[in-house]
Amino acid sequence: MMEQLPEDIDLLNDELEADDVEAVGDDAQLYEHFRVVVDKGQEMLRVDKYLFDRLTNASRNRIQKAADAGCIMANGKAVKSSYKVKPLDIITVMMDRPRYENEVIPEDIPLNIVYEDKYLMVVNKPAGLVVHPGHGNYHGTLVNALAWHMKDDPDYDANDPHVGLVHRIDKDTSGLLVIAKTPDTKTNLGLQFYNKTTKRKYRALVWGIVEEDEGTIVGNVGRNPRDRMQMTVLSDPTQGKHAVTHYRVLERLGYVTLVECILETGRTHQIRVHMKHIGHVLFNDERYGGHEILKGTHFSKYKQFVNNCFETCPRQALHAMTLGFVHPATGEEMHFTSELPDDMAQLIDKWRGYISNRNLE
Repeated sequence: MMEQLPEDIDLLNDELEADDVEAVGDDAQLYEHFRVVVDKGQEMLRVDKYLFDRLTNASRNRIQKAADAGCIMANGKAVKSSYKVKPLDIITVMMDRPRYENEVIPEDIPLNIVYEDKYLMVVNKPAGLVVHPGHGNYHGTLVNALAWHMKDDPDYDANDPHVGLVHRIDKDTSGLLVIAKTPDTKTNLGLQFYNKTTKRKYRALVWGIVEEDEGTIVGNVGRNPRDRMQMTVLSDPTQGKHAVTHYRVLERLGYVTLVECILETGRTHQIRVHMKHIGHVLFNDERYGGHEILKGTHFSKYKQFVNNCFETCPRQALHAMTLGFVHPATGEEMHFTSELPDDMAQLIDKWRGYISNRNLE
């Protein structure tokens, strides 16, 4: 029996729509029905491999499911995935048609690949890239980019929930993510996240001076009942999901503080919500009010400086900087570091410059 995976793993849909080769029948809204006549010169080949090569966007996983259900026929007889096609065979396939928005189309989107082997990948996601399709973002996501990158791997199905993303970060958060290429890898990594043995450190610039040099924030995170677009720390211990964030001050910069956040759990918007909970909203975090001038003076020169900072880093100042885990196949301790992206690095330098100039006055 497969072990339980973490509840905060994002699972993708397990079906992918295929384009028509030759559509047959009147049930086009419910089924995809294909008929293929094998070429005279075709060498003997497994039917699942043959159809995977012939049907655009049809995953091998989905083809094999159709065969298991008796929905692939050769010359009128149901065959299994291992059936070897022969010249002039008439192959017919019937597969359920999934909802259009569930389809993950491979898209040629650049990926910053930090590490890759046959079991997993580590990528450095830029700010602004949505991690997975949903809520109107059905194209242009990291999942679409991964589908393109591995489109020639017959064993990787971008819609199979047993492979792919193990964890996620917000659209406007930059940094490191690990992707599983095999089911065993995803199960193993998922359990590492569940058992809190992975190592994840973030850099964040927050409003205000964080007085304590280090601390731990514990508070259940759930949907804000007054604003469904926000998460919040809930006072009722029976609601929301248990969440723990450790933080350490790296640098105090006048009216903002650079902190390192270490995740013990991984909840939606966890760092953003927890830091707000202790009175330190992330700089330029629009959803949680950080895009307003929350600390500082009323001088117009200062307001102009902060607005310039908002333009320099036009998103919440949060970066997933380090990621550590045990390799599921080799047992090796893996550790990756991603330098601050230019927008955050420039933002921090601006505040350092502001403090230096203020101290000279």
